[in-house]
Amino acid sequence: MPPLHLQSLCLQVMEQVFVRAFAAHRDGRLDDAERGYRATLAADPVHVDALHMLGVLRHQQGQHAEAADLVRRAVDLRPDDAALQLNLGNALKALGDLDRAIERFRNALTLSPAFALAHYNLGNAYAAIGRHEDAMYAFGHAVRLQPGDASSHNNLGNALHALGRHAEAADAFRRALKIRPGHAGAHNNLGMALNALGDSAGAVEHFQKALRAQPRFVAAHFNLANTLDATGYHSQAVSGYEAALALQPQFPPALFGLGNALAALGRHEAAIGAYERAIGLDPKFSLAWLALGTAQHALGRHAAALRAFDEALRARPDLAAAHLNRALTWLTLGDFRRGLPEYEWRLDPASRDTGFGALGAPVATRECPPPTCPQGVPRWRGEPLGERTLLIHAEQGFGDTLQFIRFVPSIFALAQAGTRIVLEVQAPLVPLIAPAAHTARITLIAQGTPRPNADLQCPLLSLPLVLGTTFDALPAPMPYLAAPTAYRRKWRGSLGGQARRKIGLAWSGRIHRHENRSMPLAALEALFALDGIDWIVLQPHLTDAEHAALDVHPRARSIHRLGEKLADFADTAAVIERLDAVVSIDTSIAHLAGALDAKLWLMLPFAADWRWFSDTDASPWYPRARLVRQPRPGAWDEVVAQVANALREG
Repeated sequence: MPPLHLQSLCLQVMEQVFVRAFAAHRDGRLDDAERGYRATLAADPVHVDALHMLGVLRHQQGQHAEAADLVRRAVDLRPDDAALQLNLGNALKALGDLDRAIERFRNALTLSPAFALAHYNLGNAYAAIGRHEDAMYAFGHAVRLQPGDASSHNNLGNALHALGRHAEAADAFRRALKIRPGHAGAHNNLGMALNALGDSAGAVEHFQKALRAQPRFVAAHFNLANTLDATGYHSQAVSGYEAALALQPQFPPALFGLGNALAALGRHEAAIGAYERAIGLDPKFSLAWLALGTAQHALGRHAAALRAFDEALRARPDLAAAHLNRALTWLTLGDFRRGLPEYEWRLDPASRDTGFGALGAPVATRECPPPTCPQGVPRWRGEPLGERTLLIHAEQGFGDTLQFIRFVPSIFALAQAGTRIVLEVQAPLVPLIAPAAHTARITLIAQGTPRPNADLQCPLLSLPLVLGTTFDALPAPMPYLAAPTAYRRKWRGSLGGQARRKIGLAWSGRIHRHENRSMPLAALEALFALDGIDWIVLQPHLTDAEHAALDVHPRARSIHRLGEKLADFADTAAVIERLDAVVSIDTSIAHLAGALDAKLWLMLPFAADWRWFSDTDASPWYPRARLVRQPRPGAWDEVVAQVANALREG
C-alpha cells in the first residue's frame, strides 16, 4: 500500500487530468475530453464528476443509452445533486423514456425549486407527451425565474397555443421576439397563433420575417404557403410549397398542400402528380387519396376517382368526405343503387371537414351544412305513416329544394287516413310553393318559424332513397310548380310586347360565385350580340362591377335588369312563365325554370354537379332542358357560343 502522501499526490494528478478534460470539453475538443474522463475513471471508478461529464459528452454524441447509464451511476453516488438529476432526465428524454425523464426533472425541482432549466426541460417533456396544461405551468415557472430567456417565452406560447389560448400565446411569442428580435421560431409560431385568431395578413408577415431570419426554415415556408392558399393566393402558395419541397423533398403534407393549390388554380393534372407523390411517400395518407379522387373527378375520370375514394376509405373507414364524394361519383354515373345510401353521409358534419384548404369541399361544392334536425324526433325510413305527423325539412340551397320537392307528393302513396305531412322550406320559396302545397294537403312552413310537433322527420334530399327511386323513375309530371295567380297578375304586361323574343338570363348564383356556378359577364358577349332578343336578367343581385359594365354596354337597351322587383321566387316564376326561354348556369333559377317546364339552356362546367349526370345533353329531371357542357375545364366561351348558335337557329 503506497504511503498516504503518494495517494494524495496521485489523487491530485488525476484531478488535474479531470480538470484538463473538462477544459477540453468546454472548448469542444471532445476526443481529448473523453480520453481525460476515461483516464480519471480508470484511476477512480467512483469519480462522480467524471461519470457525470462523460455521460453529458456521450449524450452530446448521440449515445444516449450509455449517457443514461453513466449519469445514473453518478446520481446513485450523489442523489441530492439537482444538476445530475436534470441531466439524467435529459438522457432519458432523448431515449424516449419520457415518464422516467419527467420523474428526474421533478426530482431536480424537489432538490432545487428555483432551478429554471429544470422547469424548462420539464415543460418540454410534458409537451412531448401532450400534457400541454402541465407544460404551460412548467414554462410559466421558467419564465418567472428567467424572464430574459426568449426560449422559455416561446415554449410557453407553444403550450398556450396547443390549449387553444391563442391570444395569450401570441403575447408570449411577442415577448420572446422583444428579447430576441431575430428568433425565427418565435416569428413562425406567432404566425400560427395569428392565423388561429383570424389575422391571416399578420400571419403572413411573421412567416416572412421567420424566413428572412432563417431562409431554409421548412416549417415557415410550409405555413406561409398554407396561409396563402387558404386566403386565395394560390399561385403564391404554389411557390411556397415548392420552396419547402426544395429543402425537404420527402414531405407529404407539403406535396398535399401543393396539390390543393394547383387544383384551386384549375391545374388538376399537375395536382394529381403532387397527390400521387404524397401517397407514394405515405400510402395511408387518407386525405391525399380523397383529394386525388376529387381531382380525377374534376377531369371526368370517374373510375379513377372511385378507386382513389376506395383507397381513402381503406386507410380511414370513417372519412365522411370520402364516403360522400364516392356517393356523388356514383350518382353522377346514374348508379342510384349504391349512390343514394352513401349520399346519406352528407348529413354527417364531418363530411364538410376534410382538414385541408381549397380542395376541402366534396366534389359537389354546392353541398351545404343542413339545418339542425329536430331534436329527439325519429328519422322516417319509409315505414307506414299511420296517424302520425311527418316533418320533411329542406337542407341545402334553393335549387335543391325546388328540384326535390317533386318527391313530396309521392309520400301520399304511403300515407293513410290521419297522416299529416309538414314541409319546411326556405322563406323566399314559401309564396311559390304554397299553392301546390295547399292542393296536395301539405302543411307548409318557413325555416326559422316554430315547428309543429312531429312524430317522424326526414331531410328533403333523402326522399329518393326512402321512396326507392331509380334513375329511370326520375321524370315527374310537368310542370310540378306554377306561379301563384296574384303574381301572374302583378307581372302581366310588365315585360313589353311580343315583337322580340324574351329570354331570361342568369350567369351567377345568388350566393355561391365560384367557378362551377358562375361565369364572367364578359363571357356572354356572343349572346348579347344576337339580334331580336330582349334579355331579362333573372338575378336580383348583381355586383357593382356588373352594374357598371351593363350601364355602358352597347346593347344596354336589350338587357333588362329587374333587380329588387324580384322580391322572391314567386316573382321570378311569374316572369319566367312570360318568357320564351331561359339561359342559365347551374343555379336555383335553372331549377325553377325546369320545375315550371320552361324551355331551358343550361350551361354547365366540365365537372358538373352529380344531378346533371355525364355524357348527355338531356336531363331526366327537366324534359325541356338542353344541357350544354364545357368541353374542357374553364371553356365558358365555347359553351356560350353553342347556346348562341342554338338561339340563332330558332
